[in-house]
Amino acid sequence: MTTQSIELRHTFDEKVYGKRLDLALSETFEDYSRSRIQDWVKQGYVKVNDEVITSNKHKMAGFELVEVNAEIEVAGEWKAQAIALNIVYEDDDLLVVNKPAGLVVHPGAGNQEGTMVNALLHHVPELQNLPRAGIIHRLDKETTGLLVVAKTIAAHTSLVEQLQKRAFTREYDALVNRVMVSGSSIDVPIGRHPTKRTAMAVIPDGRRAITHYRVAEKFLDHTHLKLRLETGRTHQIRVHMSYLKFPIIGDPLYSGRYRVPTKITPELKEKLSKFKRQALHASLLGLKHPATGEYIEWRAPMPSDMQELREALVENRERFASQED
Repeated sequence: MTTQSIELRHTFDEKVYGKRLDLALSETFEDYSRSRIQDWVKQGYVKVNDEVITSNKHKMAGFELVEVNAEIEVAGEWKAQAIALNIVYEDDDLLVVNKPAGLVVHPGAGNQEGTMVNALLHHVPELQNLPRAGIIHRLDKETTGLLVVAKTIAAHTSLVEQLQKRAFTREYDALVNRVMVSGSSIDVPIGRHPTKRTAMAVIPDGRRAITHYRVAEKFLDHTHLKLRLETGRTHQIRVHMSYLKFPIIGDPLYSGRYRVPTKITPELKEKLSKFKRQALHASLLGLKHPATGEYIEWRAPMPSDMQELREALVENRERFASQED
């Protein structure tokens, strides 16, 4: 990550008398969230009448000159690459991408190129000046579906605040092992796995994680679920479903040893053995547009590999049902 310098100046009038410094600044500099401004104050980046103020509780007297000289992390020197993106919506403030399986979202160790960020920087070079190139939330490499990207600082601030307030609507399709009787919610904390560096786990001192789920379709030994996230922890759906003993088909980290069902056609057996990623897809995304305040939803159908797997599950169910008749 690299940083971008932010320089802001404003002379307040008498209307701010008695207001906290952070509140006065967040109401004036609307492109930046109150939490970001609070951090700037604590770090000594804010001067009031040429005096550094480090307390957000500082009361304004009116007619002060406030100067902010801060820095924000931006995308850095990541390379723009002409990688195809499935953009389902775009305007001046944001864009929504339907991410395919196998595409890493952010560059990292071993993945400096060929990521969604590299593709976005080619499509909108100005994203270089936004934190994480404007990406608001992530999907795992092998999870498919909808992601929103901010194109301006103001949109980024609005969308991050919505995400923090759990105001996004995020629904997923998942094909899981075993037959689930009915839907419910799970509220158990998730944190880093104590021994597996790349995995997460349900642990007592983890961060609160809430997932709502309902049954969309039942098969002989599998279930199609619709899930909604209330929180957004790393691997949240995958960990929660594994914890409930309904691991996602093909999940390399959390599905455990696969048990072959007794009633299974050779076709389905082959499909399951060749499905090497988690059968998880972000199918619905809803949020308030950062410029208009209008609530908007986008939907994306399950990708072809999940649709073909579902069709094989249906055919398997119908094959054995007909044999019993």
